[in-house]
Amino acid sequence: MDMQSLYLVVPLAPLAGAVIAGLFGKIIGRTGAHSVTILGVAISLFASWLIFQDVQAGNTWNGTVYTWLTSGDMTLEIGFLIDRLTVLMMLVVTFVSLMVHIYTIGYMADDPGYQRFFSYISLFTFSMLMLVMSNNFLQLFFGWEAVGLVSYLLIGFWYTRETAIYANLKAFLVNRVGDFGFLLGIGLVWSYFGTLDYALVFQKAPQFAQHTISLIDGHEWSLMAVICILLFIGAMGKSAQFPLHVWLPDSMEGPTPISALIHAATMVTAGIFMVTRMSPLFELSDTALSFVMIIGAITALFMGFLGIIQNDIKRVVAYSTLSQLGYMTVALGASAYSVAIFHLMTHAFFKALLFLAAGSVIIGMHHDQDIRNMGGLRKYMPITWITSLIGSLALIGTPFLSGFYSKDSIIEAVKFSHLTGSGFAYFAVTLGVFVTAFYSFRMYFLVFHGKERFHCAHDTHDHEADKDGDVHGHHHGGHSCPHETPWVVTLPLILLAIPSVIIGYLTIDALMFGNWFGHAVHIDPAHGSMQELAHHFHGAAAMGLHALTTLPFWLAVAGVGLSWFFYMKRPDIPAAIQKRFSLINSILENKYGFDAFNAWFFAGGARLIGGKFWRWGDVAAIDGLMVNGTARGIGHIASVVRHLQSGYIYHYAFAMIIGVLLLAYWFVRA
Repeated sequence: MDMQSLYLVVPLAPLAGAVIAGLFGKIIGRTGAHSVTILGVAISLFASWLIFQDVQAGNTWNGTVYTWLTSGDMTLEIGFLIDRLTVLMMLVVTFVSLMVHIYTIGYMADDPGYQRFFSYISLFTFSMLMLVMSNNFLQLFFGWEAVGLVSYLLIGFWYTRETAIYANLKAFLVNRVGDFGFLLGIGLVWSYFGTLDYALVFQKAPQFAQHTISLIDGHEWSLMAVICILLFIGAMGKSAQFPLHVWLPDSMEGPTPISALIHAATMVTAGIFMVTRMSPLFELSDTALSFVMIIGAITALFMGFLGIIQNDIKRVVAYSTLSQLGYMTVALGASAYSVAIFHLMTHAFFKALLFLAAGSVIIGMHHDQDIRNMGGLRKYMPITWITSLIGSLALIGTPFLSGFYSKDSIIEAVKFSHLTGSGFAYFAVTLGVFVTAFYSFRMYFLVFHGKERFHCAHDTHDHEADKDGDVHGHHHGGHSCPHETPWVVTLPLILLAIPSVIIGYLTIDALMFGNWFGHAVHIDPAHGSMQELAHHFHGAAAMGLHALTTLPFWLAVAGVGLSWFFYMKRPDIPAAIQKRFSLINSILENKYGFDAFNAWFFAGGARLIGGKFWRWGDVAAIDGLMVNGTARGIGHIASVVRHLQSGYIYHYAFAMIIGVLLLAYWFVRA
């Protein structure tokens, strides 16, 4: 098989699995549905690995697969750009997707929508691959919208739940806001560059570096700044950046496997990938880079604060995802694109691990997600415990684990940046280390350590054995004790834990300082963060040892220590702080009021405007004036004309004579 055919296999194998499981799910059954979709994603992963080896050997490819539409001088094509950035994303997407597919067999075992779920996640994998493999803005936008659509279907998968329907509608609408900006940015690219092909746009971009446009009369704006900010607004929606972050925590209403696949490893990183791909454009506008950095810094710090007060195990991990996406965005603003992608990759592994581990805990706890009802699960669920610990340590940046290398590199890159906003960003990402460590280990300690805050069969003598020999207590609804989940759940945890430990150490040198991305990433010489980083880098081992003397490491230690003290030794202190600082707690509980503001201003405003249009337009103008008004007008005219219909012949004769005289007069005048 030639390489170009192999490129097609990567997205089409998951698509074939999705179509078979979706259309013929009842015929092939549950086993058939998961077998065909897992096979499709496994083929895609294997093909991606072969393509990765080929690209490593120096073979990149940029070409058209087929022409979709030609209109005049406009040609819209479907094509692939296979370079080092693409293959890295392909491997991350297909590997995490395969882990999630396997995990889903165990997690969704009792769900009636089993085949439909496998069809959706396989379709999502196809959409994401089309997005990362695209070589033009049209295909990028197709993938962008397709992942949004499948995300909508998956968040609302349990469509009988009102909260799930609210969450998927919210995600869809908030993403439409970002996508509108994205579409405007693509429109500006088309109108000024005359093409949607990446290579041609990047080639022409320097000619427009000083070009200005007038959006408002009398105000000139840099064309590149406007294009980049509009494109980034699209990324703000997909990658859940402030203030378009509000949809992601609510999206936890979907089943846990999609939290891992979509909201940790793939879809939410689409914005990070897109900005990296657009680096030749963003490097032409310091304004856009500063905007990106400040938005990322706000997200990294303030979303972390919200993680501290969450009690739903999945929402803690969701706010952690928001915060880490903020870190990646800050790296983009500092022109450290390779660091952002490096963190994207390491984060994909340990955050998918944390989400899947959370799902394992939820299964063990009989679908109770409140961490206040857990505790002491370490002895019941040893594999889930150790993998959760690895994921948490990677997340907080423990030296030598994968998250440490990427996270600390982001902090250092921002430190060396001289753009407007870099000072605030450095403060935000540094303080964010403490916040991340605190809320991560708050969750870890409350779930796996301390006293058991749940009741199970051995708490009561009133129990009985069912036909299979399982003991079910009747206390608190008769739940059995938590127990380790089946191998289809724990195997993906173990396979994700391995890269969470070693992938950073093995790849930092090549990815960040070995010019591994080559021409896929462009950095202006004036933006010297990466050069400074390279100057201070003396190998992965030396970096890990040096970290023991740095501020981020001790902030992380302080965060872990404080959470241990608060939640293991003195749980009365957090309760007292919550009471003492009730205003701050209330602000955090209300998520800074964004949801309330959106409901009042946007939803309420839309209803108000709609109500006015209905009252003035529908009721007054259309019904009142056009429909009923016409009838009333005709009735009024008829009521006047009725008086002329007297029934007397001489009245009619008189009218005829007057009419004839008027006609005669008119003819004589003419």
